[in-house]
Amino acid sequence: MAIHEQLKKIILDTLPGVECVIGWGPGQDALHGSPVFMRKPEDVDSFMDTPLGAFGAVNNLALFLPELSGKKVGVVVKGCDSRSIVQLVAEKLIKREEVVIIGFPCEGAADLTKIEKALPEGREAGEVTGAAIVGETLKLSLGSEEISLGLADIKADKCTRCKTPGAVISDAFAGIAGKAPEVRDEYADLAALEAMSLDERFKFWEREMSRCIRCYACRNACPLCVCRDHCVAGSRSPHWITQTDSTRDKLMFQIIHATHLAGRCTGCGECQRACPAGIPVLLLKRTFNRGVAEIFGYDAGMDTEATPPLLTFQVEEAHIKEREWQ
Repeated sequence: MAIHEQLKKIILDTLPGVECVIGWGPGQDALHGSPVFMRKPEDVDSFMDTPLGAFGAVNNLALFLPELSGKKVGVVVKGCDSRSIVQLVAEKLIKREEVVIIGFPCEGAADLTKIEKALPEGREAGEVTGAAIVGETLKLSLGSEEISLGLADIKADKCTRCKTPGAVISDAFAGIAGKAPEVRDEYADLAALEAMSLDERFKFWEREMSRCIRCYACRNACPLCVCRDHCVAGSRSPHWITQTDSTRDKLMFQIIHATHLAGRCTGCGECQRACPAGIPVLLLKRTFNRGVAEIFGYDAGMDTEATPPLLTFQVEEAHIKEREWQ
């Protein structure tokens, strides 16, 4: 039985005991999928009913779980999504017993920005009239024009460094969890940025942030950014950030956002995927996360019993040899 069909069966079996099961369904066009909340058996018909199938299951559905606290719900997850759930449980932002986790072996997700850039000049994703995955190729139809793109070329960058293609925790699993791919250089994407001088690096961020429209889609798409009703972006007491169209204010918000997620970010990349301006904001989160991993030996989203190092206090940290510096 295909994994798609196995997942449908698991969802149908899960529905009677939960408020709903969250999955992916058709979106605005042939390329885009969208989160769906399945409450009745007939709702399951639309699950992954998109040309890209699991390859188009890009949304991190853990985002919705804090809002549904107090209700028992099911959720279908990729490996990176499951890590977000683990982190939410670890921080007691959701209860483990209220979530039925349905996992499947993820082989990567599409980067829709890469697909759009690969289209002929002047053409847009909304013009795609048909799409199909044939082997390792994505075939697109734009009217009478046919385009073929290699899946490896349009796969999200985060998938090339993924260590958990299967769910970290699950109550049901479709298929067989594959072996995690070898990660040659987990932080290769930071190397080019860090090779710049400080002045060059600041100019890079000024150039990137000049495109920001302050829509806060990056914040709203993050499953671990749960204080949006009390966000510094909207606070007037204290007044951290002005409403002027200042590049430095935009960068200030991103630095605060990344700091709040230090050691909590699971690298799902939703912040960057949601950005309509294509700003590489994930670089900031990954820079902070690497520091936490090196100093505290902590990897977010791997253990529901662990406490993120920046949410606790110890008189002396094992990896910080403070006494040796005195």
